[in-house]
Amino acid sequence: MLGCLIRFWQRYLFNFAPKIDRSLKKIASYFLFLGIAALLLYFSFREIQWSDFWVDVKNAEVTWIVLSMGCGVAAFWVRSMRWRMLIQGAGYRVKKGDAFDAVNIAYLTNFALPRAGEVARCGVLAKTAHVPFDALLGTVALERVFDVVCLAVCTGLVIALKWSIFGVFMEEQIWMPFVHTMNNKTVYFVVFLLILLLLFALAYLYWGRLQKMVLFKKLNNLTAGIIRGIKSGFVMKRKGAFAGYTLALWFLYWSTSWCTILAFQAVASLSPLDALFLMVVGSLGWLVPVQGGIGAFHFVVSLALTSVYALGQTQSMAFATISHESQAVAMILFGLYSMARVGWVTKKTAKKGVGYFPDASSTK
Repeated sequence: MLGCLIRFWQRYLFNFAPKIDRSLKKIASYFLFLGIAALLLYFSFREIQWSDFWVDVKNAEVTWIVLSMGCGVAAFWVRSMRWRMLIQGAGYRVKKGDAFDAVNIAYLTNFALPRAGEVARCGVLAKTAHVPFDALLGTVALERVFDVVCLAVCTGLVIALKWSIFGVFMEEQIWMPFVHTMNNKTVYFVVFLLILLLLFALAYLYWGRLQKMVLFKKLNNLTAGIIRGIKSGFVMKRKGAFAGYTLALWFLYWSTSWCTILAFQAVASLSPLDALFLMVVGSLGWLVPVQGGIGAFHFVVSLALTSVYALGQTQSMAFATISHESQAVAMILFGLYSMARVGWVTKKTAKKGVGYFPDASSTK
């Protein structure tokens, strides 16, 4: 799968990225993040009883798992429609199917190259829908800002409603380790800040020469395009619909968590608020820059279940595995489908001697 994704990237993404030597960097990054994922998996699974683990997995209700996967796929569609609204706000027309394919390929790409999916979906849509790559980057950046705000709101909600349980966990297991890590890196941060200030000073002194450089002009154009994409969120006409898509997206995320709880007998007595808490914790696991959240999701969700609900390590890992792998299967299947569809459509139109141009008169 990694080889297919790299070839797909070379065709649909690299034409829009700076021409630098990426091979060694890609390989090093891939194995670095893969090592982190493997380490997290080791710490997560090292104390479980495998016989009991498989019993818990086999006893999970398949119907609820399938429903959770369905909610996940619906979330893919809603995310693509919301992103499409931002692109239309920037003045470009994109078909619904093209946006959906790009989002699916982004999720699939994250399983090979962590955090590369956001760039990949811009590259795919730039190729298939002929929208400027830099403008797409701006819309993705704006979209992620909204998601961070929503995650912060959900986190604040669960903490406010049950501080004695959820608040203590978030403080002791998430926030304090983060602060401790940052304190250990204060020196590096100060050095980085000094270097940044030095670069700004040099740029100010040699601004005239920089403006004449080809690389600077390209970076300037890229920055302008990103800013244009970000501005699209402030000029789009249907802000209410955008808010509705955002609410629907996070409701579907909560639904996947709730359905997984109902599928697993050991936690079936948990409430919808508990599902919201596990959704927040799981979201933090997906944010860690490892392949598809592998290891990080398992570690943080099992930690929450053992710390907050006093669930055994084996049962906690069974739940985390069911929750993650059900969504991972959906992401991989729909990602492969979209890769095949984009490749087939592009090849079909190429044989006719024309490019793949969406109907400018239609937004469907």
